[in-house]
Amino acid sequence: MKLTKLLLIGYCLLFIPNFLWAQGILKFEKETHEFGTITEGVQATYEFKFKNTGNQPVVISNVQPSCGCTTPDWTKEPILPGKSGMVKAVYNSADRPGAFHKSITVTSNASTPTQALFIKGTVEEASAAKTAYTPAQKASSPRLTFTKNTHDFGKLEAGQKAKATFTIKNTGKQPLILQGVKSPCNCINYRISASEIAPGKEENLELTYTQRLLGEQTEKVSFISNDIVSPETALTLRAKVVESLNTTSIIKESSAAVPFK
Repeated sequence: MKLTKLLLIGYCLLFIPNFLWAQGILKFEKETHEFGTITEGVQATYEFKFKNTGNQPVVISNVQPSCGCTTPDWTKEPILPGKSGMVKAVYNSADRPGAFHKSITVTSNASTPTQALFIKGTVEEASAAKTAYTPAQKASSPRLTFTKNTHDFGKLEAGQKAKATFTIKNTGKQPLILQGVKSPCNCINYRISASEIAPGKEENLELTYTQRLLGEQTEKVSFISNDIVSPETALTLRAKVVESLNTTSIIKESSAAVPFK
């Protein structure tokens, strides 16, 4: 009888560790990103990429920055074992000259339920940003070029997220790094397939435009990079923004609410 009980206990113990170890694990490529020196007014953007190295799906429930100057975004769908995702941080440097060091707290059902990520750098005042470079420095600089510089979204509903894809090519002699974006409307987000573009190579940039102002809209969007010859390279976006077509007006008829037809 005792032997039977011991065998039963041993059998159960074989499965307890597997149950306890059945968790997702978020493995980030890096936990701190240094932007270096950026010009005041730039929205500096970086994607922290990760992989689920565990054996269960991971769902990120929240991403909380340490201040309102940082806007987060993240992979919303469950990240299956072996799959990858991202947490994006956008730092708005407008009226914030000087050094910064901000944290972003990621909350999930992973083995480590809270994970801290960090962005840091120095914001240079716009008036001090102009620097005299030698011809040799300019000749060896990375160069940012777009294969097209304009895009017309056509008719959009107010608040609708519209996407467009642009191709960036580095025609210079040093690796090209996209540091951020400037737009008067603050209605632009972007994703790029690589954080660094080698000389002679090109990458796709996915731009998301969310405009809430009605009427004909023209946006000049400047992308900031380490191209010292043209540190700001502009795109022009156009759209005709109309009221949401899904909005239903309601009137009272007797005691019931009836939509316009």
